Amino acid sequence: MTIELTLPTDEATIRSLNTGDFVEISGMMVTGRDAAHTYLVETFRPEYQKLLEGRLIYHCGPVVRQRDGRWEFVSAGPTTSIREEPYQADVIERYGLRGVVGKGGMGAKTLAACQRLGAVYLHAVGGAGASIAASVKQVLEVRMLEEFGVPEAFWVIEVERFPAIVTMDSHGHSLHDEVERHSRQIRDRLIG
Repeated sequence: MTIELTLPTDEATIRSLNTGDFVEISGMMVTGRDAAHTYLVETFRPEYQKLLEGRLIYHCGPVVRQRDGRWEFVSAGPTTSIREEPYQADVIERYGLRGVVGKGGMGAKTLAACQRLGAVYLHAVGGAGASIAASVKQVLEVRMLEEFGVPEAFWVIEVERFPAIVTMDSHGHSLHDEVERHSRQIRDRLIG
């Protein structure tokens, strides 16, 4: 069963999600990678709180083009999320995020923030950037393009039926941790 998640969303909706749930996201989402997260934690930005509150930040360095004066996404694959682990919990709390989209999962600090604040981590499929880009209906605006460059800028996008899987929920569960534990058990049996 696929759950439709419309942005902005609230804490109760997010707390109803569990690891393993398939979701299709619609609404406004914002991309943000290393430079964006550093920028958000160095100094509180009220204008970004308004932009991010109740929404998701997507760890993505898109491939874009301009056509008839408008930006469009050519590829929108997720980037590795663990790089944002030092910042993510603070960004979730300060800016009222309801979740993060990326690949590979995140660590204990982010998982604890998700549990405490009512947020989730959603895994998007790596290697499917062109397919995911089809769910990006339009680029609403781009912020910090000159300062950060295309991959690191804040791309404010409208998505429709963006596919993802809940892999870290607000109940303290992490599929990434479960897979790692299970893999260690198999390894230990094989070499033990």
